[in-house]
Amino acid sequence: MGGILMETHRERNHIPYVPTEGAELYPDSDGKPMAVSDLHRRILTRTLQVLDTHFEERPEVYVSGDILMYYVEGDPRKSVSPDVLVAFGLGKKPRRTYLVWQEGKVPDFAMEFSSKGTYRNDLGHKMELYAALGIQDYFLYDAEGLYLPSPIMGFTLIDGSYVPISAGTDGGLHSTALSLDFHVGDVGLGIYDPVAGEWLQTPAESAVRRAELAETRAESAVRRAEAAETRAETAETRVETAETRAEQETLRADLETLARQKAEAELAELREEIERLKTRT
Repeated sequence: MGGILMETHRERNHIPYVPTEGAELYPDSDGKPMAVSDLHRRILTRTLQVLDTHFEERPEVYVSGDILMYYVEGDPRKSVSPDVLVAFGLGKKPRRTYLVWQEGKVPDFAMEFSSKGTYRNDLGHKMELYAALGIQDYFLYDAEGLYLPSPIMGFTLIDGSYVPISAGTDGGLHSTALSLDFHVGDVGLGIYDPVAGEWLQTPAESAVRRAELAETRAESAVRRAEAAETRAETAETRVETAETRAEQETLRADLETLARQKAEAELAELREEIERLKTRT
């Protein structure tokens, strides 16, 4: 089995694989084909991508999948290949294999994507092995919903044995090792960060989301600009209306002044005429 996530690390960091101690004794492939459905492979690949992206800024966190993990030095028959593994405190250097004695620890989290041909082993031998190795959290996911008792199952290690993780009020299973919640929804497996309050996304999904948010902000800006223009037009109309009222008031005042002046002139003429009549009598 080849490492699904290894090429992503190598292309991103341009770092060659670090030679593995005893590479010939501990090969990076067991020669067995990875027979999975398109749905299984797509969800597995996306899960690795979102976890890798989530821990990208933490250089001490190693995320990988489908990598052979040898757990007994000197015995290459003692190996297992988790579909997903996360280990803290190791660093992100690309690896061809995971040698437990060389790394100094087992992964903190392991996950298997169960299928018709693997679910019995996932619930049996692998669960016992991961518990014996001391892997803190073990999760299983059934993409088709046909083989496991429930589509997603989670276990945490207590006193050397795995104890089922109960679903939260939102239906998610919380991994204390990762501080993340795993959910099953209409679109498949979802991983939620309760601290950040957001769903984990792949870089492509994040880019689409950013583009959608940018478009939404642009639309809001256009609406705000249109509203501002409407307010400006309304204000201009009020000014014009006010100017019209002022002109009308001025005209009315001028007419009143003319009328008063005319009345005063007529009154003066009338008084003069009265005085003339008095003089004649």
